[in-house]
Amino acid sequence: MAKARGNSRVEPGSNDGFWDRPTLINLLADLLLLAGGVLLAWAGTMALQRLPVFPLKQLVVTTALDQVSRAQIEHTARTALSGNFFTVNLETAQAAFERMPWVRVASLRRLWPDGIELELEEHRAAARWTQQEGEARLVNTRGEVFSASTREPLPAFAGPEGSAPRVLARYQEFSDSLTAIGRKPVAIHLSAREAWQIKLDDGVLLELGRDQPKHPLADRLTRFTTHYAAASSSAKSRLQAVGTVDMRYPNGFALRASKS
Repeated sequence: MAKARGNSRVEPGSNDGFWDRPTLINLLADLLLLAGGVLLAWAGTMALQRLPVFPLKQLVVTTALDQVSRAQIEHTARTALSGNFFTVNLETAQAAFERMPWVRVASLRRLWPDGIELELEEHRAAARWTQQEGEARLVNTRGEVFSASTREPLPAFAGPEGSAPRVLARYQEFSDSLTAIGRKPVAIHLSAREAWQIKLDDGVLLELGRDQPKHPLADRLTRFTTHYAAASSSAKSRLQAVGTVDMRYPNGFALRASKS
């Protein structure tokens, strides 16, 4: 008599372990291989930086400098130029040189076989700007504010943060107009309400007020240069020194005597 065979079914994968899954094993192997490659490359880079091959021996500055000293460049180079000819990080070094006072833009490139070529663009100061947290600041000829100090005689600018380019542009316009009477501005102030004020080299304070389409600043300044000489002479004849000239009137101006 033939024995009946029992039917037993096993659900696919119900008892499979990790080692019975080739796909997962291959994925893990790939991940381990990738991690090993990354660690090996990192270790190789670190070792290459320590090898005494292709060391950096010279830093060549290609531009003539007026404000940045050799000592400042050497100090920055010692901290910024690490590694050898191939491993030195030029972007990190560039950022370090651009943090130096008076440096506007720094450019570096490798100079075979053992050097770095450095080109620096210095700020060209046009005026002093209001201090921030006790730090001296200047405005360059592009209207950019930067942190630095100088003993050079410069006009003083003041205004809301971000207004330096506008103040510089107005300074150039005002200077051109005032040349007609032999005067020049030594200080310009732009208020938060957009009112302009000029201090001249003879101590006179010129109140121009806000620029308006019907009464632009240029017209007010022209009126001042046209009539100020006669008005100033009249004031002097009365033994009064002019302290302030108020140009905020539509068709004239007012003179106020100096307090001194």
